[in-house]
This record gives sequence, structure tokens and C-alpha cells, in this order.
Amino acid sequence: MIRVSVLYFQKEGARFDHDYYTGKHIPFVRETLGPFGLIRAEVDRGIAGGPGELPLFVAAAHLIFESLDQFQEAFASVGDQLTADVPNYTDIEPQVQLSEMVD
Repeated sequence: MIRVSVLYFQKEGARFDHDYYTGKHIPFVRETLGPFGLIRAEVDRGIAGGPGELPLFVAAAHLIFESLDQFQEAFASVGDQLTADVPNYTDIEPQVQLSEMVD
């Protein structure tokens, strides 16, 4: 299985609407990617990088697919729809990490 992590780095003065992200964007992600084999979508809201420190990431989403091929097909087919929604909740450019889940 693979994990696609979409990471939003903490950035002074940046805008991130957690309510929109969890209430509208992530349900849209699940609905849109489900037919392409999305197994699970999880969301993290950064709270701290350590005692008294800002978090490194303001938010992160983790999308689980059975295979890299499934994710690549999904993103090729509907990725534009998903990225078009980004300005509705943030002005932070998302960073993407693809990882093989080993345990």
C-alpha cells in the first residue's frame, strides 16, 4: 500500500481554513478519489512542533491507496478538480510525499 501525504507547511501570515478543509474539501476528496481505489483519508491539524513551538505543518492529509498505479490514475483523471479547490481554504502551496507503507 502507499500513503500520499499532502502537507501544508506553517507559514507566518498564511491563511488556512480548517473548517472548510475538514467539512468540505476532505469529503470532496473521498467522494472524488473513492472510485479510483482510495482506501482511507486521514487529516492531521498541527498543534505544536515541541513545547512552546509552532507546528512545522498547519495541516496534513494522508490518503491510502493499494498501489501507486491507482493513485497515479486517480490524480491524472481528477487531480485538476482537487487542486482547483485549494484556494478555497488556503494560500499555502501543498507539498506532496508518496511513501510505501512497510508496516
